[in-house]
Amino acid sequence: MTAEVKEFLKHLADERQLSPNTVKAYAKDLAELEKFLADYLGRASWGWSDEDIDRLALRAFLGWCGRRGLSKRSAARKLAAARTFFRFLHAEERIESSPGRAVRGPKLDKRLPGHLSRGDVEEVFAGAERGAAENTLAGTRTLVILELLYGSGLRLSELHGLDVGMIDERTRQVRVLGKGRKERIVPVTEAAVTAIGRYEPRRSEVADRTAGALLVNARGGRLSRRSIQEAVRSSFEAAAGARGLSAHALRHSFATHLMEGGADLLAVKELLGHVSLSTTQVYTHTTKERLLRVYRDAHPRSR
Repeated sequence: MTAEVKEFLKHLADERQLSPNTVKAYAKDLAELEKFLADYLGRASWGWSDEDIDRLALRAFLGWCGRRGLSKRSAARKLAAARTFFRFLHAEERIESSPGRAVRGPKLDKRLPGHLSRGDVEEVFAGAERGAAENTLAGTRTLVILELLYGSGLRLSELHGLDVGMIDERTRQVRVLGKGRKERIVPVTEAAVTAIGRYEPRRSEVADRTAGALLVNARGGRLSRRSIQEAVRSSFEAAAGARGLSAHALRHSFATHLMEGGADLLAVKELLGHVSLSTTQVYTHTTKERLLRVYRDAHPRSR
């Protein structure tokens, strides 16, 4: 790894405060770019200057990604990592201009995010309620997980990082740290507050009642992301339409059902913690698909 890439990764971690997983993803993508460039340029000694790397080199990198069988989405992500890196070099006055600006990424097919129907959600929560009724740490905790992922639209990483003091049960709000450690306040449902109330006695048996992680394991430590995912997957077995989906599907369902209920796109954007409105707009496609299905099924002249 070149010194410039190391400096860039340090910038992402220290100044932009991106998550360790995000920094690792950048490191992996840029390592592959370095590997390609060493072969493409055909010499051991090269640099990130405009003389060595231009838009043709980046276009060739995209072709290399395609020949390796990578999907368009993966290739687009690697190009985005390269563009961000070159913008950093340009801002640091290491290069005169960024070659990534002149390279068009692969055209991606619009893909609707996986989500649950309202009926599937009811089945999932019915199963979780039965589990919570057993009054065990795992059962009551799983219901809290589902209520916060679906009821508040949290990311898995945001839920994993929640501490007890970040939830205000009186005002029914939760303070979360999103991508780039950006803080936002999100509403909490009454059902979630009730679920937390049922979970707290079981949690206090293994951990400090007033401090530390909200979700804890049997030893009192913070519950791992993998364990959260497994709890959600097990709950999804209760609904046929939910099987095979990830924990992130609950966040997609949160946004989809808000949009279907007539929620304002900007409001959904803020609730999700998206930086760009274009990221949120994928849920408008979900709503349009549903309206089209309703039209085709209900209107006598639609066929």
